[in-house]
Amino acid sequence: MVTVAQPPPVLPRPRTEAVRHLGPNWYATVMGTAIVATAGVALPVRAPGLRPLCAAFWALSLVLLAALLAARALHWRRHRDQARAHLLDPATAPFYGCLAMAPLAVGGGALTVGRDWIGVDAAVALDAVLFTAGTVVALMAAVAVPYLMAVRHRVTVSQATPVWLLPLVAPMVSAAVGPLLVPYLPAGQPRQTLLFACFALFGLSLLATFVMLPLVFGRLVTGGPLPLALTPTLFLVLGPLGQSTTAAGKFAEVAPGVVAGPDGRGVGGLGALAVLYGVPVMGFALLWLCLATAHVVRARRHGMGFAMTWWAFTFPVGTCVTGAAALARHTGLAVFDVLACALYLVLVAAWAVAARHTVRGLLSGELLAAPRPAPSEPRRATVRTTSGAVR
Repeated sequence: MVTVAQPPPVLPRPRTEAVRHLGPNWYATVMGTAIVATAGVALPVRAPGLRPLCAAFWALSLVLLAALLAARALHWRRHRDQARAHLLDPATAPFYGCLAMAPLAVGGGALTVGRDWIGVDAAVALDAVLFTAGTVVALMAAVAVPYLMAVRHRVTVSQATPVWLLPLVAPMVSAAVGPLLVPYLPAGQPRQTLLFACFALFGLSLLATFVMLPLVFGRLVTGGPLPLALTPTLFLVLGPLGQSTTAAGKFAEVAPGVVAGPDGRGVGGLGALAVLYGVPVMGFALLWLCLATAHVVRARRHGMGFAMTWWAFTFPVGTCVTGAAALARHTGLAVFDVLACALYLVLVAAWAVAARHTVRGLLSGELLAAPRPAPSEPRRATVRTTSGAVR
């Protein structure tokens, strides 16, 4: 009697394997969802049903944050080798800035709109916890990631991308969110300390961005367009621009009565400073928005497909919405009202597209699969002219 060997049984994939390739870039989904809520309530218009809808988006961002924190904790526990590889990968390590910005965005949303569902006291407590944790991680990322880039990653200027800005922008998010907590602190030094700490975070992030942004722009101009999958990251440049404009507006609104000026009535000129700073920066943001959009249109024509980098279309644009809304409040100009509403429509459309593709990729398992190896291409032949130039 001939026996036929049976194939070995197919073992089910361990659940922990599903998070092996879950990187810190996934926190961008939390940021993009939370900004839909906070930007919506910052708009100068009060459309019927808008605030409850924004509260629902905030609740969704809170759920996403809790789920991702749990999944990433499992990732670090069961796949420590992969987690270490993420830190040592110059393309992935900067996304640890998203780990800081995600809780900051959710915490800020708790006080602006989440309080409608959970109450003011719970919103203050939640924001205090998330703001403290997010700020600590933001400062750590702002130091650790550039340090790793210098001593371990061995990157070159030709590899510069807007992703490098992520750990440097995180303290600016703290600077924009922190003033929301100032009125809930005891009067006197506690309020002043938090407000001045936000000033310091503002300067820290702004100066670091001024150092890094020329590298990104120089690489773009001299090195040609970014790879297709990275093209959406050009929108990340909008983050420090819109967020700093938002922060400057918040300082002007909170400082009176908190920090006394020479006349004892408060710091004067912060409202004017918010306008004098915010208007030129918003102008540059609109210029960069047009440039980034042109690159994305070109990339789509060349076959750019969905990647998690598409979430770069959400949070940075949302910060420009809140920045434009702040300028509208301080200038009274209707043009900034229109700009804020127009950018918010872009934000909502971008969130819908990115969310739909993300859900589809999760259900298919494609987004959690191991990265595909880059296809090997034959080396291109070069022709050297008599002058020595290669073409």
